[in-house]
Amino acid sequence: MAEGNFVAVWEYMTTPLIVHNTTAILNNWGSQGWELVQIVQGPEGGLVAYLKRPAGDA
Repeated sequence: MAEGNFVAVWEYMTTPLIVHNTTAILNNWGSQGWELVQIVQGPEGGLVAYLKRPAGDA
């Protein structure tokens, strides 16, 4: 690897989304440094958000 290059290390999290409260849920996680990656339908039919942030962030 060339000098000055680095590999980003991420941590990931999933959380269920309640349809009538989606904005508040995502804003809460966003204020803690989490970035939304995608929203998918979960196995039970509800929505699940996948989030990431650089490892070590508080």
